[in-house]
Amino acid sequence: MAPEKPLAVTSLTLSHFRSHKIARIRVDERPVAIFGANGAGKTNILEALSMLSPGRGLRRASASDMARRPDPIGWQLTADVLSGGAAHEIRTWSENGAARQVRIDDKQASQVALGQIVRVLWLIPSMDRLWIEGAEGRRRFLDRAVLSFVPGHAQIVLDYEKAMRERNRLLKDMVRDPHWYMALERQMAEAGALIHRNRRDTLLKLDAAQQDGTTRFPAAALDLTQSEGSMPESVKDLAEAIAESRFRDMAAGRTLVGPHRTDLHAVYAEKGIEAKDCSTGEQKALLVSLILANGRALSRQIGAPPILLLDEIAAHLDADRRAALYDEICALGTQAWMTGTGAELFDELGSRAQHLHVSETTGVSLQDPA
Repeated sequence: MAPEKPLAVTSLTLSHFRSHKIARIRVDERPVAIFGANGAGKTNILEALSMLSPGRGLRRASASDMARRPDPIGWQLTADVLSGGAAHEIRTWSENGAARQVRIDDKQASQVALGQIVRVLWLIPSMDRLWIEGAEGRRRFLDRAVLSFVPGHAQIVLDYEKAMRERNRLLKDMVRDPHWYMALERQMAEAGALIHRNRRDTLLKLDAAQQDGTTRFPAAALDLTQSEGSMPESVKDLAEAIAESRFRDMAAGRTLVGPHRTDLHAVYAEKGIEAKDCSTGEQKALLVSLILANGRALSRQIGAPPILLLDEIAAHLDADRRAALYDEICALGTQAWMTGTGAELFDELGSRAQHLHVSETTGVSLQDPA
């Protein structure tokens, strides 16, 4: 059943963004299936949509890297969004590589404010290796899920990282006077305890949403682990642990205690196999399961699922699982934007989705209803 107050983008205009000199897309609240040849700019559309949320988008690129080459000017994105029963206009842009700006309903706004209006999750091909590569990518994946529930989480992480960078400079300079550290370590402990609590709460929500779902996608048993020992959960205990590690940190030249050392551990629950040891297809299915669970949990919390960006989603999914995914998306009522090279990859969606063909002619991208 579709949510009563859907979250959806109804129009999107890209100007000098990546490969698009100008692109205008108008859609309704249904899922959007985008197909076209490699290099036509399908993923760039998804990246533009990811910029409607806080942060650097699905490619984590700098503002200057998003500008269309070789044009010397910046880029701009404009979107009409339905959220919470209200319509909003969001405009975000960067001029000549400067930090991007945001306006919401023609008023200057912060990136954090975007998270109050648009909740966006994505699954892109580079994430297919999430379970077998470094812990940083898994933390980022988890924090995107946290951000969907707690928009202020991004600022908390920024506060923690800023205090940690200042502390690391003291460590590298071999500063031994404890008075230089105390205020920074208190800031780290306060933000770090909140980060850890938000992550724990999110795992509980994802676990419950996975159990509630009837799906062909396997459930993942999730937990947080530390590279050394356990993560102190209270502000007091975390502050003490960071202070006690000061001389060890000085030898390492960096902070060794805190939520930046946390890893997301996953097990294919039905088989009892760690995600890192699963097949490529199983690893992809676990990721899809978590994205769907995130959508279900968020729908219960705010009355609408997030917008999903699923790039080359058919990769590593057989026909049955692909059809099951489309059924899940439609049952959830989410506006999922999906890409693939051929229209046939979305045949199972039929009229339940909008089908857009993307091609590029002399720098102008055309979106034609299929």
